Amino acid sequence: MTQINLRSPLWTLLAPAFTLCLLALQFTSFELTGWYSVALAIGLIASVLAAVHHAEVIAYGIGEPFGTLVLALAVTVIEVSLIVSIMMSAESGATVLARDTVFATVMIILNLIIGLSFLIGGIRFGEQRFILTGSYTALTTLAAIVVLTLILPNYTISMSGPRYTDSQLAFVAVVALVLYMLFVFVQAVRHRDYFLSSPMREETEQQAKLSIKTLIMSGVFLLLSLAGVVLAAKLLSPDVKTLVHAIGAPEVLVGVIIATIVLLPEGFAALRAAANNQLQTSLNLAFGSALATIGLTIPVVAVVAIAMDMTLVLGLDSKSIVLLVLSLFVTSLSMSTGRVTVMQGAVHLVIFATYLFMTIVP
Repeated sequence: MTQINLRSPLWTLLAPAFTLCLLALQFTSFELTGWYSVALAIGLIASVLAAVHHAEVIAYGIGEPFGTLVLALAVTVIEVSLIVSIMMSAESGATVLARDTVFATVMIILNLIIGLSFLIGGIRFGEQRFILTGSYTALTTLAAIVVLTLILPNYTISMSGPRYTDSQLAFVAVVALVLYMLFVFVQAVRHRDYFLSSPMREETEQQAKLSIKTLIMSGVFLLLSLAGVVLAAKLLSPDVKTLVHAIGAPEVLVGVIIATIVLLPEGFAALRAAANNQLQTSLNLAFGSALATIGLTIPVVAVVAIAMDMTLVLGLDSKSIVLLVLSLFVTSLSMSTGRVTVMQGAVHLVIFATYLFMTIVP
């Protein structure tokens, strides 16, 4: 069992405060020189680590699988707010922003996070096991939402281009939200045991209840940490864009980098769980993040697009469709026995490397 320090170290409280103070300097007359970006990057990394700590404390206090929902939902809510704010500001590329962000998030989770979890667990323990029914339930739900959202728009004929009509978009948004809410109900209530690696261990852990004060404090600082991560990532995006242009890579790589930064808290938490032989918790975090991202982002973005009469492109190009279908297919195969080794991890990482390379060199 992972040993968690239930008394938050001072740095986990100071890190988000430091990052938010740096962000507040944007609204002052203080001259921001080259050191500012470096300090903000340091604050971002510290906030990521603080978010992981507070999420683990909350997960320990409320138990699984509720605990793994906390980080996924918190990150997704803030990520949705970020996407909507950029769309409403009418920045260039807003029509494909939701599509690119969701696609990058799904590819990072299915291949990078899950691949590293399999690889780290396989190196440390040889072979890791998980509950097949729970993971397949999550993967089935994710496959349905992803295909309906990112692939089907290419094959409808009511609207030219990879787009839905308003009525089609509203229907798909409702379907995505319903499927996600039903999954949460199945995971947290109806079939909770499908997502618990060891019910007996959970009961033992819950004997040591955390105080309400501790849970509230960790919840507040988790949200502050996540807010600092997302806002700092948005503020650093021009620097990232400059770097991407300097190396001659396409601008879509910026979205991949920002999505990676936003997913750092969930990624760190998932990898730490895998390193402590808790692969089920790692998979709960990974699939929960993917489902929350697409199941909540698309409905909110759809409402904004319809209400403001904005063009929303959701369909992926053929190259991205191939990589997405390959990722879903390989994930289903690699988890078909409920046991994984370093081999499955290596395959997922190769697919992610291919996705990243094809993004840079299309």
